[in-house]
Amino acid sequence: MKYNLSEITAVIKDRRTIFPEMFSDRKVHREQIETILNNAIWAPTHGLTQPWTFTVFSGDGLKKLSDFLAETYQQLTPAESYNELKFQKLKSRPLLAGAVIAVSLKRDEKSKIAELEEIEAVACAIQNMYLTCTAWGLGSFWSTPGVIYKPVMNEFLKLGEKDKCLALFYIGYPKPDLEWPKSHRRPIEYYTTWVEK
Repeated sequence: MKYNLSEITAVIKDRRTIFPEMFSDRKVHREQIETILNNAIWAPTHGLTQPWTFTVFSGDGLKKLSDFLAETYQQLTPAESYNELKFQKLKSRPLLAGAVIAVSLKRDEKSKIAELEEIEAVACAIQNMYLTCTAWGLGSFWSTPGVIYKPVMNEFLKLGEKDKCLALFYIGYPKPDLEWPKSHRRPIEYYTTWVEK
């Protein structure tokens, strides 16, 4: 066997969403973020287009993101749909994180690869980020608030018109007293059809 499959399986099964409210104030270092991103870019990508781009918010950048998310939600949400709890989460969560990475689909105008396949590649990159965080003992959270799909988000991230932000990926060390969440999956028999003849 080329690698220790039991360790790889353990990391995959141990991956969990850890919300920013569960993060401690322990610093996440730039070198750690660079490792997470270096693992992200080894995701499978049709035609080797590598259709991702990353904007890392840390330090004072977290306040900039916090202000943008909260103010944009406030401006774009009709009064009858406005939710104060949602506003407060958008404002507070970046400030609880060690870093937040905006992960976006960056379309090559000349690419013949279907957009859906490019989105799938970016999703695989995010899974690589999740698994790297899990191996490190870092908490992480893939967030997709509605505001990230608005044109104003593209302007904020300096993305092109055809590009799309697909995630705000929150990273932080869990609080020392946090019990790592447990989970389960239904057996593969529920989802698998074997065609053998």
